[in-house]
Amino acid sequence: MMNTQSSLFTPLGLETAPEMSRPFLQNIQKGFKFIPNLFGVFANSPVLLEGYLGLEKTFDKGSLSAVERQIVLLAASVENSCGYCTAAHSTVLKAFMHVPAEVVSAVRSSQPVTDPKLNALVALTKEIVSQRGHVRTQVMESFLAAGYQKEQVLEVLIGVALKTMSNYLDHISPTELDQAFQSEA
Repeated sequence: MMNTQSSLFTPLGLETAPEMSRPFLQNIQKGFKFIPNLFGVFANSPVLLEGYLGLEKTFDKGSLSAVERQIVLLAASVENSCGYCTAAHSTVLKAFMHVPAEVVSAVRSSQPVTDPKLNALVALTKEIVSQRGHVRTQVMESFLAAGYQKEQVLEVLIGVALKTMSNYLDHISPTELDQAFQSEA
């Protein structure tokens, strides 16, 4: 479901962001080679921007692979109906992590992923989001049977928390999709 309301916040850049947001935006610009609009919206609140980036940094330290982490972020974004984040994570998975288009498409269209382990990861992520953490025993057992450890459930929870912040921010203040992500709109 797309939000048709107007944007509450404008994406900010290095010159217009609050002083406390600028170092974070500089690092984002180094990583992406530009400042994605959603991070520009985050910059309106240095506290939210720092909190998001800090949690993202912690998420990256976990035992899930980089691809698995991006799959969690994509699945949560799809479940939360966030077009901006769905396009951004689809772009990262395909263009930078070389994940097959069929895998990304399956996650986006709520179809089974051919890799049973990734399929269990997607199912758990979507269940956490859609059921607000009330995960059915069958979904949890399938996740563990696929080869994940029970502690990794908690890592998925961090990814869901990240996407709750960014997806909900995009719902509150719809953000124009950057040219870099347009092909996955």
